[in-house]
Amino acid sequence: MVKITTILQTPSFKKTVKKLHKNQKADLDRAIKTLIDDPLIGDQKKGELIFLRVYTFKMVKQWTLLAYSYVDGMILFALIALGPHENFYRDVKALL
Repeated sequence: MVKITTILQTPSFKKTVKKLHKNQKADLDRAIKTLIDDPLIGDQKKGELIFLRVYTFKMVKQWTLLAYSYVDGMILFALIALGPHENFYRDVKALL
């Protein structure tokens, strides 16, 4: 596996992260480090969201979804969305 050299964040992802508390950011950082170590750990989506992978992790005792895209050839890791399951996929489709 090729080492990830570029991590991009969408503006909506940056805005969401900016609103998080310190302990939530620590959980998110751990999840991102896990994804950097093994980017294929997230679930590959189907249909319109075929380019998307979603990683589920606990953020301060609440299950949270992290949507990202990983392209092996370009060594690119794009963080797209973060949030609870409720309306998550609807919101991701709205971003596209």
